[in-house]
Amino acid sequence: MPHKPLLCLAALLLAGVATHAASAPAAATTQPAPSGPPTVLFDSFHYTGDDPLFAPQVPAGHYRNPILAGFYPDPSLCRVGEDYYLVNSTFAFFPGIPVWHSRDLVNWTQLGHAIDRPGMLRYEGLGVSDGLFAPTLRHHDGLFYLICTQVKAGGNFFVTARNPAGPWSDPVWLPEIDGFDPDFFFDDDGRAYIVNNGPPPDDKPLYSGHRAIWFQEFDLKAGKLTGPRRIIVDGGVDISKKPIWIEGPHLFKHQGWYYLNCAEGGTSEGHSQVILRSRSVSGPFVPWEGNPMLTQRDLDPKRRDPVTCTGHADFVQTPAGEWFSVFLGCRPYSGDHYNTGRETFLLPVTWADGWPRILAKGLPVPATARLPLPSVPAKPGPVPLTGNFAWHDDFNAPASGRPGFAWNSLRGPSDSWAHFDRKAGWLALDAGSDRLSGKQFPNFLGRRQQHAVCSAETVLQLPAAPGCSGGIVVFQNETHHYYLGVRRGPSAPVVFLEKVSADKDNPVITEIVTQALGPLPASATLRLRIEVRGGECNFLYAVGKGSLASLASRQDARCLSTLVAGGFVGSYLGIHARTEPLPTKP
Repeated sequence: MPHKPLLCLAALLLAGVATHAASAPAAATTQPAPSGPPTVLFDSFHYTGDDPLFAPQVPAGHYRNPILAGFYPDPSLCRVGEDYYLVNSTFAFFPGIPVWHSRDLVNWTQLGHAIDRPGMLRYEGLGVSDGLFAPTLRHHDGLFYLICTQVKAGGNFFVTARNPAGPWSDPVWLPEIDGFDPDFFFDDDGRAYIVNNGPPPDDKPLYSGHRAIWFQEFDLKAGKLTGPRRIIVDGGVDISKKPIWIEGPHLFKHQGWYYLNCAEGGTSEGHSQVILRSRSVSGPFVPWEGNPMLTQRDLDPKRRDPVTCTGHADFVQTPAGEWFSVFLGCRPYSGDHYNTGRETFLLPVTWADGWPRILAKGLPVPATARLPLPSVPAKPGPVPLTGNFAWHDDFNAPASGRPGFAWNSLRGPSDSWAHFDRKAGWLALDAGSDRLSGKQFPNFLGRRQQHAVCSAETVLQLPAAPGCSGGIVVFQNETHHYYLGVRRGPSAPVVFLEKVSADKDNPVITEIVTQALGPLPASATLRLRIEVRGGECNFLYAVGKGSLASLASRQDARCLSTLVAGGFVGSYLGIHARTEPLPTKP
């Protein structure tokens, strides 16, 4: 999500790019490494979050916001019986669109990803903030429908599944939709509709940020749109006030009214959520006089522990008839700097006079709230998702032969270059030629930064080949990241820190510091550690089981914030292996 100069997901145009395929995962048996690219062996990865915001204990009968900390934006959810399912945007990370399950709306367990096969979508050449925008998840007649936009790589599509854990179908493309943020609505009479953000009438905006909400019927049997397309909201709640970026529409029905739940104001600090309604599914839709029903833009920016940028909300009703909303928000650590991206929050929805409300005007998003389903014991899932916690991966070969759900790669699967069969209890990454500063397929596995104050640490074996390096990365996008790595120098191993920043969107690569380690045996291991302290980063290393030494301290971490780096994602911490120029100096 960019800052004020770029306020909406719509600023990226839809265009095609080439496909990329990868091989199937390797079997999890110990075998000698085949000849091929040099590899780097990683023994473990450890992440610890110690965020001051999460330090206070949650009162009994309450839960903590955000419910999904870190880069989990654009939440959409649905209920099937007593089970709840939720999805998020993933842009150019792979696998795409995590699918979550919960019985209490607070504690979520990941079932898989909706986009998890090479060839389902095209990613090559996409920037990190291109790709999969704002999915909507719905369930109808025993089938899950997930509809989404692949920006700059094909446009709008939907996939279906009987089981939300997968497998999901291949995408069905909807070329009629010119825009993004599509939403499925299934009416009581069996008819279905799609609403989405699109261009203004005649594609002639009256002002910057002028958009519209479009409506069209969907033929369930034929699996395609049918009938005329028409605009049901032009501009937003009040076009005379020049509202910007009406988007993220969700259409639902309640007590004879059709409600249109939309984001408005752009996805930065002006973000808000508005509501309109009609007696007819096709409108006209009348806005609520008290809009917006959710925003934080009018609050004191100097307030303690602010949550900003709230919006892109979706609703769900419990079996008991209560209503709740998930929505995105951001947690700055200083000013408008946040590195954790847009996160998923949960609040109750109240109704009065036929209109829903998420949060009264002037109220801040609370850090804790009452559990929505007190009869269901609050039991965290297997992987912590909020609060302060430690997370460890010892790289014992998983049954799938693939890294766990917490790990993502860029623009494609890791099957062809991440191996669990080279050395028991170790993960081998091939050293690839693609750089993190490019738009191809770097050999990088990362997990989300979920705390403003955190650390990540990996243990790796000294790269055997002089033509490669391996190490740990804190990554925001292709133009803003740090790489703490080790490589063989002309006479001794060298540990180094590389910074990539941007000058007018072009990556500027700077090697901040290097440190020769002295002669080491080929089997030597190194421990590399990144500490993030809000707007600063510390980089440390140790040989074997020795004490950590500082390589560089108090480095700028604000360059990893959305305010500086732009885009729609949050930072990742992970491991990387790449080829290096052979040393030429003595």
